[in-house]
Amino acid sequence: MKIFRAIRSNLLPAALALFAAAGIAADTAAENLVILHSNDTHSLIDPDESGRGGVLQRKAIIDSVRKAEKNVILVDAGDVVQGTLYFKFFKGDVEFPLMNMMGYDIQILGNHEFDNGMEALAPYYRELKADRLSANYDLSETPLKGLLQPYTIKKIGGKKVGFFGINTDPASLIANANYEGLKFSDPIITANATADFLRHDKKCDLIVAVTHIGARKENEKPTDYELAAASRNIDLIIGGHSHNVISPDLHDKGLESNVLNADGKPVAIAQTGKYGKYLGYINIDLDRIASSTPDSYERRLIPVTDRFTADKLDRKMIDFIRPYRERLEAVNNHVIGRAEEGMDSNDRTGSYVNWTADFAKWYGDLVADSLNTSGASPAIPGIDFAMMNVGGIRHNLPAGDVTEGHILSTFPFANHIVIVRIKGSDFFDAMKIAAAKGGEAISDEVRVLLNPENPKEVEGVLINMQPLDPDRDYYFSTIDYLAWGNDDFTPLAKGEIMWKEANEMSAPLMRYIHWLSSLGLPVAGDSRPRFIKKVSIPDAPQEATATSPSK
Repeated sequence: MKIFRAIRSNLLPAALALFAAAGIAADTAAENLVILHSNDTHSLIDPDESGRGGVLQRKAIIDSVRKAEKNVILVDAGDVVQGTLYFKFFKGDVEFPLMNMMGYDIQILGNHEFDNGMEALAPYYRELKADRLSANYDLSETPLKGLLQPYTIKKIGGKKVGFFGINTDPASLIANANYEGLKFSDPIITANATADFLRHDKKCDLIVAVTHIGARKENEKPTDYELAAASRNIDLIIGGHSHNVISPDLHDKGLESNVLNADGKPVAIAQTGKYGKYLGYINIDLDRIASSTPDSYERRLIPVTDRFTADKLDRKMIDFIRPYRERLEAVNNHVIGRAEEGMDSNDRTGSYVNWTADFAKWYGDLVADSLNTSGASPAIPGIDFAMMNVGGIRHNLPAGDVTEGHILSTFPFANHIVIVRIKGSDFFDAMKIAAAKGGEAISDEVRVLLNPENPKEVEGVLINMQPLDPDRDYYFSTIDYLAWGNDDFTPLAKGEIMWKEANEMSAPLMRYIHWLSSLGLPVAGDSRPRFIKKVSIPDAPQEATATSPSK
């Protein structure tokens, strides 16, 4: 109760935000509400190689729905930025103005909004016209002070619809320096307190949680499903972060679109995947809102494709994007290598993650040789292996020419290669975390042996076909983001960083591709998994011999 009262007291001063869309009167008869939603669009301004996504086509869909429906609220669940050259080169100059042009009503922070730090984010967020929500981030001692509110209430057709934001725990996900001063509150406790406040104090008829905590369980942090199951007053969760597709008409395996709450009542859960390939559509009958359930909502995912002709696209947005796109053309067209076969970034144990880790091993060897030849201190005996993160690979690699732009977009983060000395026991603990995630990018020197009955349980680790020695110091190359213990790999932070590359990881990575090209070799990865089920061979019977069995 103390926690509840403390949270409630913080919520009370928040200003009541009223829906002010043109042509919608607060005293009209109850009618339908359409919620359009996106998440994890990750700076995909132009369509991808398959023609999916892109802000111009998204805007055309939004406009068509707004013409057909009287009451439309447009919501984004975070990670608007990071993933293409538009963000790498222009730092938010493109994405946030486009959010305003598309007319977003509600937006919450994703973890990647913090990638350049809060001081860099604040000017962009200050200009964002949407209601910016977070109920479980206290930002009063950060550059984002005063820019977010815990909830907003939209009055539509005589009904009150409350929206509130719930954000992910930044620990081991966002670089420490990028969220300094932020105070984080438990998502489930905060969500229940906020929803109770909106239902009973503000008399909201419908309550929507807009979240960036994810649907898939990967660590101890709560998911949308756990939040829904523990809730009492939430009707709908619009989520992001885990890049899942969740809708009654289409959903990833094991992720249903409804879940029962603590009182046995259904809560709707929605998410659109990533890169803006879908726009979520939820139509709610406000006339029957008191008796309706998620099953009565009209819910679907609208594919964002190139079906709209040029005359249907927003001319103002076209003109705004053009100079930025033109500045990127030289980078996007500069060929630096060739891939004979495509590689999939979504495969946690496949060729692309293996190729990335093998690059880190190659570069670590290069650096160690150079340091040792020059007599630099401290001496590095040699690189035993390398590890990278799957989450750092943002796009697939299609077969054909590999361009500088594609590599910079695929590896967009400001990470730096480091060489780390670590105890074998700490690396073993890191591999247990990797196995629980379903795999990670490790170089060819490593084999992680998994329990055949439970492939998320590690039974052994081999380094160069020798059992890992828990007491030995190993040297490995990785990125500073992982060496600091991020992405849940806290055991790696126990290691000591011995050397750090001055340039971002993409610079030596492109040198690696140039080197391959100079040898006449394509960009190609080893597709054999390095997380493998342990093979058990039964002991031979005592009477068995090396001779042929007797007849």
